Amino acid sequence: MKKLKVAVVGTGWVSGEHMSAYKANQYTELVAVCGRTKESAERKLKEYGYSAKIYIDLEEMLEKEDIDILSICTPNNLHPEETIIAAEHKKHVLIEKPVALNEEDLNRMIEAVDRNKVKTLVSFVLHWNPLLMTIDKLLQDDAIGEIYYGEVDYFHGIGPWYKQYKWNIKRDVGGSSLLSAGCHAVDALLWFIGRKPVEVFSFTTRSSNPDFKEYEYDPTNVTLIKFDNGSVGKVASSLDCKTPYIFNIELFGSKGTIRNNQVFSHKFPGQTNYATIPTILPDSGDVRHHPFEGEINHFVDCILNDKKPFPDLKDAVVTHRVIFASDLSAKEGKPIRVT
Repeated sequence: MKKLKVAVVGTGWVSGEHMSAYKANQYTELVAVCGRTKESAERKLKEYGYSAKIYIDLEEMLEKEDIDILSICTPNNLHPEETIIAAEHKKHVLIEKPVALNEEDLNRMIEAVDRNKVKTLVSFVLHWNPLLMTIDKLLQDDAIGEIYYGEVDYFHGIGPWYKQYKWNIKRDVGGSSLLSAGCHAVDALLWFIGRKPVEVFSFTTRSSNPDFKEYEYDPTNVTLIKFDNGSVGKVASSLDCKTPYIFNIELFGSKGTIRNNQVFSHKFPGQTNYATIPTILPDSGDVRHHPFEGEINHFVDCILNDKKPFPDLKDAVVTHRVIFASDLSAKEGKPIRVT
């Protein structure tokens, strides 16, 4: 079978993990990398031991190279234009989160992708973490019944020691606590509850620790989400915390409860305490520990076999609209309907 040809735009931390995952997939071949400078692209290829053509202009790369897939691994504010350019060149696109920082850019991306009939995958990479995959299977098997309340929390101190800190703290690049990183928690909650979110109410705050003083937005956000069936969810996201990485999941259903890797279910008659699931938890914010191989294997399979990727850009629209509503709610101090 002919291999799919891949290019990566961006030479930061996460781009190397995309490269490694493509190298591990037998159906893909990395052929080009685009960076802000030739030197940065050369350094990234050398760091990971790869060989590929180097460009500093995305459109030039897409015009000259016979590429099937583009991975977008640049700072957040660049994702919309790069996605649109790739779609116009009929390339399938893997987009790092968040895909956009505002509704207008989000809508332009959807229009370009739909018009050019290309496949997309949004890099909510925890979909391929074993714990989250196990929880999804338990929910499909009705292990806890209908969820009426759920919490997903993202606590990850992103300070000056973190590679993306310098641009992550900027409102016009990082966006907000939820856009920058807490979007993983929003995505997971929406995935598990599986209902339409209709309203949010949010509050933000910040730590007094000087390590985080340069954030242009409040790095901690707490959001309540109401769904169309009356169920309620809560997401908390903190980027200015002093704690080891925490990704917390608690789901309360009509027939049981899931607390991370523990389950209490009507499926287990006579159960008096939680059963522990032997699986791998999302316990690190280091991208080198994230399951990019599973993500990219899924995208490649969808392209080769004409399947719908999940989550694609349209799936991610709901997550982003919840976040846009959350940020507005925190700003205006009132509940906001999700459009």
